[in-house]
Amino acid sequence: MRIELDEGKCCGLGMCEAEAPDLFEVQDDGSLAVLNARPGPEQLERARAACSACPAGALQLVEA
Repeated sequence: MRIELDEGKCCGLGMCEAEAPDLFEVQDDGSLAVLNARPGPEQLERARAACSACPAGALQLVEA
């Protein structure tokens, strides 16, 4: 699985970071950094929760 970020949709609220701080970090300028675009099996549940929590729909978890 791979995390895809649509930077044009991201509004930098940090809901994803709250769900999975090991996978996402909102930068000082409000942009989002995906810290690990290919989460391991132990991170998939948090990755799914983070993608679902995004109010802008900027995150997707896709088959790699």
